[in-house]
Amino acid sequence: MKGRVLIVAGSDSGGGAGIQADIKTVTALGGYAATAITALTAQDTRDVYEVVTIEPRFIRKQMEVVLGDIGADVIKLGMLHDKAVIAAVCDVIESFAVDIPVVTDPVMVAKGGARLLSEDAVEMMRRRLLPLSTIVTPNVPEAEVLADMRIREADDGRRAADRIMELGAGAVLLKGGHMEGDTVIDLLLMHRGSETFEHPRIDTASTHGTGCTLASAIATGVAQGLGLHSAVKRAIDYVQEAIRRAPGYGAGHGPLNHGHTVTTAES
Repeated sequence: MKGRVLIVAGSDSGGGAGIQADIKTVTALGGYAATAITALTAQDTRDVYEVVTIEPRFIRKQMEVVLGDIGADVIKLGMLHDKAVIAAVCDVIESFAVDIPVVTDPVMVAKGGARLLSEDAVEMMRRRLLPLSTIVTPNVPEAEVLADMRIREADDGRRAADRIMELGAGAVLLKGGHMEGDTVIDLLLMHRGSETFEHPRIDTASTHGTGCTLASAIATGVAQGLGLHSAVKRAIDYVQEAIRRAPGYGAGHGPLNHGHTVTTAES
């Protein structure tokens, strides 16, 4: 077991996304997962029925005690539901974890397109969280919010990624799953250059938790000492295989199959 990942995210009672998907992913890839839970949700593959939020003080305490005892090689951020929570998480990182890489999955837009964060929370994310992030992994709707622009084609996506980098992020992985076409193109933009990863679109409803899973897979790779490019490549390969092997549970967007691994990429 190599690579300690502190996951700061919400719980999914259906087990397909959130903390549950994060822990499964980190474990499957040989890492160690610790958690700071930000919210509890009652949800299944069809909908989110109720959310109980955790107060910022207790989120902060969870992070502090894990960092103080177990430590972390990477911090992975998922659902941070309001301005106060984002501020609390940033406070902990700035005070206790300034040298620890941060993988941020900006959970901002629901599958149906509804905004999950108020504008002041988005501004807090832009102003404080992005500069602390080693890599940010938005999908197209989330990148549109962060970059404050519309994305209709590949050139738009690159401009949006550039804008997010200008806000202070160390790197951006713009996920292309929301774009049209039989081929999904993910763009990795870093200060030293960029690369695209192309893979065939899989025709399936089993896509619940793909964003959480991808970000946690990247975090595990970074925690294990992989370079960012190799961590991203392995993570994309892992998610693709998890989708292919999906068990087909539920009547809506079903979960992935997290119980497999992939060959470790070179750093």
